[in-house]
Amino acid sequence: MSLSVRPRGLMGSHSLACCNACLRGPRIRGEFLNVPFIRNLGVFGRIPSAARGLKRDRRLVAPGFSGKSNLKSRIYSESSTALASSNSFCHGNNLLYRAGSIGFSTRQVHCNATLNTPPVQLEQTKGEHVDQATETNKIRQYPFPEIESKWQRIWDEEQTFRTPDAVDTSKPKYYVLDMFPYPSGAGLHVGHPEGYTATDIMARYKRMKGFNVLHPMGWDAFGLPAEQYAIQTGTHPRETTLKNIDRFRSQLKSLGFSYDWQRELSTTEPDYYKWTQWIFLQLFNKGLAFQAEVPVNWCPELGTVLANEEVIDGLSERGGFPVIRKPMKQWMLKITAYADRLLEDLDDLDWPENIKDMQRNWIGRSEGAEVDFEILNSAGETISSSLRVFTTRPDTLCGATYLVVAPEHPLLKQIVSADQKDSVEKYVDAATRKSDLERTELQKEKTGVFTGAMATNPANGESIPVWVADYVLGSYGTGAIMAVPAHDTRDYEFAVRFDLPIRVVVSSGEEDALVDKRAYAGEGTIVNSSLVSSGVELNGLPNNEAAEKITQWLEESGKGKRQVNYKLRDWLFARQRYWGEPFPIIFFENSNEARGVAEVDLPVTLPEIDDFTPTGTGEPPLAKADAWVTYTDEESGKVVRRETNTMPQWAGSCWYYLRFMDPKNSKAPVDPEKERYWGPVDLYVGGSEHSVLHLLYARFWHKVLYDIGVVSTKEPFKRLVNQGMILGEVEYTTYRDTDGNYVSADSLGQDCLPERVSEKDVLKSGDGYVLKYDQSIRVSARAHKMSKSRGNVINPDDVVTDFGADSLRLYEMFMGPLRDTKVWSTNGVEGVYRFLGRAWRFLVGIPPAEGPYPEGSLVTDGEPSLEQLKILHRCIYRVTDDIEGMRFNTAIAGMMEFLNAASKWRDRPRAIVEPFVLLLSPFAPHIAEELWCRLGHSKSLAYESWPEAKDEYLKEDVHVLPVQMNGKLRGTIEVPAGADEETAFAAAIKSGNFDKFLEGKEIKKKIYVPGRILNLIIK
Repeated sequence: MSLSVRPRGLMGSHSLACCNACLRGPRIRGEFLNVPFIRNLGVFGRIPSAARGLKRDRRLVAPGFSGKSNLKSRIYSESSTALASSNSFCHGNNLLYRAGSIGFSTRQVHCNATLNTPPVQLEQTKGEHVDQATETNKIRQYPFPEIESKWQRIWDEEQTFRTPDAVDTSKPKYYVLDMFPYPSGAGLHVGHPEGYTATDIMARYKRMKGFNVLHPMGWDAFGLPAEQYAIQTGTHPRETTLKNIDRFRSQLKSLGFSYDWQRELSTTEPDYYKWTQWIFLQLFNKGLAFQAEVPVNWCPELGTVLANEEVIDGLSERGGFPVIRKPMKQWMLKITAYADRLLEDLDDLDWPENIKDMQRNWIGRSEGAEVDFEILNSAGETISSSLRVFTTRPDTLCGATYLVVAPEHPLLKQIVSADQKDSVEKYVDAATRKSDLERTELQKEKTGVFTGAMATNPANGESIPVWVADYVLGSYGTGAIMAVPAHDTRDYEFAVRFDLPIRVVVSSGEEDALVDKRAYAGEGTIVNSSLVSSGVELNGLPNNEAAEKITQWLEESGKGKRQVNYKLRDWLFARQRYWGEPFPIIFFENSNEARGVAEVDLPVTLPEIDDFTPTGTGEPPLAKADAWVTYTDEESGKVVRRETNTMPQWAGSCWYYLRFMDPKNSKAPVDPEKERYWGPVDLYVGGSEHSVLHLLYARFWHKVLYDIGVVSTKEPFKRLVNQGMILGEVEYTTYRDTDGNYVSADSLGQDCLPERVSEKDVLKSGDGYVLKYDQSIRVSARAHKMSKSRGNVINPDDVVTDFGADSLRLYEMFMGPLRDTKVWSTNGVEGVYRFLGRAWRFLVGIPPAEGPYPEGSLVTDGEPSLEQLKILHRCIYRVTDDIEGMRFNTAIAGMMEFLNAASKWRDRPRAIVEPFVLLLSPFAPHIAEELWCRLGHSKSLAYESWPEAKDEYLKEDVHVLPVQMNGKLRGTIEVPAGADEETAFAAAIKSGNFDKFLEGKEIKKKIYVPGRILNLIIK
C-alpha cells in the first residue's frame, strides 16, 4: 500500500523506515497496540477496533491538514487524548499489531510525510460506542492483507491457472463456466461472488483431481447503459465500457478466482464480433435470418425505438413520454424452426427441473386444430371467405359463442362495420400503448369492442359475434380465437363482462361448474354438440375422442386442419442503437434486397461518431455516419448502403463459451479438435433470471452450428446450476401510533408509522422479535433484496478490506445451500473469519508479544495416532463428497469439526496437517497457499493431488447416538457400532443424563433406528 500526505503549508517530505521499537503505541490492558508512523502524520483513517471495551470511530486529525487518505488501518485508544505528545519523528514501515493472542505479520507501507508536524489528536465521531463483543470480533485474526496480495501477485506473475493451448487430451477435462457478466459501472456486489466462488471451488478441486480444467472469464460488454451514458455526457461507450471492465477485473482478481486470464475476451472487441457476424451470415444463408414488419416500442417524442426495459407503464423511462407499439421492419431469427428440437433435447440435460419446465412453457407446444369461420356483415352477407382460428380444444367447437381477433389482426379493417369503426379504431390505438405482458398477464379486467361483424360456426351453423380484444395476441396462433366461455377462464371473464352467451358442452359428471361462477376446463363427457349440418354426433363421447372425431371431420370437409402451434415467437434480432455488433449486411442502391458481405471483409467495425442521440426518424444513430453507410462495393462496383441497425446484446453471449476454447483463432470461431475435446461445458453457473432467453438463444445458435458442422455436440451446457439470491441484512421495524406510542407489528392500525431499530435493540422471542426494553412490543423482522434505494447493498470491497477475500468466499458458501435464497449477516462473516484465524494459529502458532509470527509452522514429522487418522479421513470423505454434490456449506462445516477436534491435540503431525490444508484450499486459497508454503513447499498447491479417504479409517467403532423424549432431543450417548436396541437403551439409562426427564414418568414405547436415533415415548 502506498500513501502520500502533505500537510498544508509544509513542503518537505520524508521516506519512513522505522525500527520495531518505536512503533509501539499505548499498552492496553497488558497488550501491545502498535501504531505506525501515524503519530506525527495528519492522516484521516477509520480503523476497526483491536481490543476489548474500546470506543471506535475515532479519527486522526492533525491541525492544518487538508488532504484525505485511503488508509484502512484504524487506531484505538482508551481516551480521546493524543496518542503521543512528542514532536520527534517516528520511523517505521512495519505494521506489527499485537492484540490478545492474535498476531499480525509484517506489512509494508511506503509513505511520504513532512517532518515536525503537530501532534495527532483523536476525535470521537458522533456518540458511537460499540460493546465488548463487537469489538472482540474486530480483532485481526491473521495477516490476510499481506497473504492475499502476495499470492494474487504470484498467481498473476506465474500464470498459475493458465490452461495451455495444447493440453494432454488423454486426461479427463472439466470445463466450468460462469454466466457472462455485464460490466456495469456499479461494479460487483456480494451477490456476484456467490456463483463465482462456487465455480472456482469446482475448478480448483478438479485440477487437484487430475483434470485439465478450463475456467475462463470475459465480458458481455455491449449494452444499453453505456450508450445511455454516452447520450447524456458525450463519453464514447467504448471508454465507459473499458473503465468498467478494468474495475470488474480488479475486483475479481482481489477475490482470488483461478481464472485463466490469458483467455479473457470482450464481445466489443472486433476480433470477437467478427465471428458473431460470421455466425449471423450462416443464419442468413440458411434462411434463418430474415426481415419482417413487427411491432416495436416507438416513442414519438424521443424519436426512437425503446427496449422493453426502457418502457414503464406505457411511458419512456427517460422523460416519461408516451410510447406506442408501431410496426417497423426488423431483423428476425427463425428460432421457431428449431422449436421441437429445443423441446426434445431438454430431457437429456442435467438441469434443474423448474428451469427445464420454464423453457418448455416458453416454447409452449400445443396441439389442436385450425378452424375456418365464414364472416358476415350486419345484413348477413359474406364479406370474407373465412377467418381462421386456432384452438387446442376442438372438442368444444359447439360451445363457441363468439370470436375474438387481436387488435393487430390484418382482417380487422375489412370486417369492421361502419357504425363500429370509430370505437374499434380508438380501441386499437389504446392497445398499441400496451406491452404483450400488460395485455395478458397483468390485465385484471378484460376489455374489448364489438366489430359489427358476425361469423358462422361451421359445426352447427350458428351465427356468433366477432369482437376485438387485446387479451388475444396477433403473434400467437392465427391471431384469432373461438371463445368457449364455459370452458376457458379468460373467455368466461370476457363473456361475463360483456353479457355474452355461455354454453356448456363438456360435463364433468358433477354439479355444473357455472353454478360456482367459474369455467370448467377439465376433461369430461361431451354434451350439447350435435353437428346438424353434417350428421356428426359428439354427445356422450369422452372429450379426447370427440376432439379426434371433430378434427377428422374438419379435414374431410375442408373447414379446418390439424395444427401444432408454439408460444415461441421468432426472435426479434435488431436494435436501433449504436453500441452493438454491426450487421454484415448491405443493400444495393434503390433496392431492399439484402446481401451478406463477403467473409473476407469481416469484421464490419463500428464507425467513430460523436453524436449518439437518436435520429428522431426511427433510424438508428449509425445512419448519421454517411461515409460508413454508403460506399461502392468492390465486387459489383455498385453503390451500396449498410444495415444501420445493430445486433442485440444477446448476440455475443450466444456463443462465447466456444470462443473461450480457442480465443486467438483468426481463421475460425473455434478449432474443431479443441471443440471436440472441451465441449460441452461441464458446469454452467448463473442466476435463474437467465433461465429462459439467454439459455434458449444459446441453445438455438448451438444447434445451428451443429447442423453446419462447427460443433460436435447437440447442446452447449451439460449441467446447469442456479445460485440463490443473497438478500440484505435483516431489517428490524417498529411502529408508532399518532400519539407516538409503540404498537406491536401484529396489531397495526391504519395510521401507524414505521421506525427502524438496531439489532441490538431487539430480542428473539419464539418465532419473532420483541423490543428489548418493552417485550410486549412485537417487531417486524425482514430481509429485502439489495438495492441502492434501500441502502442495504453490501460492497464486497469493504468485506475484503475488513475480513479478507478468503473470509468472503468462505462465508458466501457457508450461508446455506448454493441454490437457496439467503440473508446476509456481517456477524456471519466474522464467524468464518475467526475460523480461518484458528486454522492459521493451529499451524503457525501464536506470535511473541513483540514482533511478527515466527517462520515455518508447528508441524511435527511424527506418526499420527489412529484417532487422528480417523478424524482426518472422515473429514476427507465428507468434504470430497460434499464438493462433488456442490454442498459447500456442509463441506465447510466438516472442516470446522475437524479443526475443533484437532485444536485439542498436543502435536500437529504433517501427515494430518497437509491433507487438511489441501482440503481447505479450494474454499480459502490464499491462506491455504501461505500455510502450504510454511509447511516447506516451494511450489503452489494448485496442482497437488487431492487427498483420498481410506476405508480402513472410515469404520466407526463407536457411534454418537441422539436420544429423544417424545420427539425432542434431550442429549446424546456413545454406543458400539451396530448396537441393538437393548444395548442402546441400557447405555442411555446407565449414563444418568436423562434421569430428570424420566423421573416419575413411564416409558410407553421405544423407537430405535440403528446408528441414527433412540426415541422414548413417555407419559
